Amino acid sequence: MSLAYIRDYYGVPARRGGRVRFDGRDGTIVGAQAQYLRVRLDGDRRPITVHAKWRMEYGARSTSR
Repeated sequence: MSLAYIRDYYGVPARRGGRVRFDGRDGTIVGAQAQYLRVRLDGDRRPITVHAKWRMEYGARSTSR
């Protein structure tokens, strides 16, 4: 499945490079795996797999400077 599928099915603005906040941590969408998003959280080396709607906020802005 693709990011286009996730956008259409879940009604979210998921795009590669898009900023998100997952469970209170900012990150960047790096891809999709099946019906899940791959997100690299700020400060982490490896992306994690998360559901497109569970604990997700889209359009997150970085709070660090």
